Amino acid sequence: MALSVPANVHAPGGLGSLLGRLARSREATLAGVVVVLGLLVWLEAPSFLSSTNLISVTSLTAIVAIAAVGEALVIITKNIDLSVESTMGLVAFVVAVVLKDDNVPVAEAWAIGIGLGLALGMVNGIVITIFRVPSIVATLGTLSIYRGLTYLVANGREITNSDLPAGYTDPSSQTFFGVPLFVLLAIAVVIVAALALRYTVFGRAVYAVGSNEEAAATIGVRARSTVFLVFAVSGMLAGVAGVLWGIQFGQLYASSASGESLAVIAAVVVGGVSISGGSGTVIGAAIGALFLGLINNALVVLNLPQEWLNVIYGAVILLAVATDALIQVQALRARARSRQR
Repeated sequence: MALSVPANVHAPGGLGSLLGRLARSREATLAGVVVVLGLLVWLEAPSFLSSTNLISVTSLTAIVAIAAVGEALVIITKNIDLSVESTMGLVAFVVAVVLKDDNVPVAEAWAIGIGLGLALGMVNGIVITIFRVPSIVATLGTLSIYRGLTYLVANGREITNSDLPAGYTDPSSQTFFGVPLFVLLAIAVVIVAALALRYTVFGRAVYAVGSNEEAAATIGVRARSTVFLVFAVSGMLAGVAGVLWGIQFGQLYASSASGESLAVIAAVVVGGVSISGGSGTVIGAAIGALFLGLINNALVVLNLPQEWLNVIYGAVILLAVATDALIQVQALRARARSRQR
């Protein structure tokens, strides 16, 4: 479900026309920008398109994209989850600890990690829906709590690749028909989420709650249950991302995944999900993750300061939110003009 703008907004040659076209094709526009950006970086640094670099950048992007799918569901309901990074970090470290200390099978450790992410997401959902704490406050609190738990579990130690089962990090570089395994997993997650949003009662409820919670209630949508579910899904997918994070890096600290909430939220909003709720797609969020992943990698291959990364993330968030606000204003003006006729 992309951003929709009334036809009246699309007056030829005006600001409404430009914003209307942008709203209708945000994903396609962003995909085109990704292609152009990739070509420009390749012209300056041919190593950008090497198989080794592409596997690395797309695998990292896939991790962010999976977490961004869950964040997109949350933001579509007009909420936000700031605890994604600490959920990823705690899950990654716990999985590594049970592998190192308890010698559990790898698949069982992964299941524990994903289950932990689901539980942490459910805690967020309970605090927000039962105790009615605003999501930005609730998840800011759990961001700190979950990170603190990671430090308690770590107890001043780090886990290196030598502490993990032999070949544990190999999946991060494995490919099928040239496509990285992590990318295939991210594509599967995006497809399932996109189909759920488009064709299920749950998907319709997510958009209805984000558009107008009171109106959704009048047609039988259980808003609190829907919000609880999206936070549970967000936590579960952050758990998946945390498992993949551990596989990707193999060296884990209590501070692992710090700052990833900014990357995830930036991917979602630059991908066209309205921070005002009620519109956007998980496909757009995934493309947003790819766009930011390419920027991150471009800074590396072009030998530019990495300090620019947070500046860029902040700038794209502000630009995306400002664009969305302009679209909303144009839509409201169009509705007002249509009522006057």
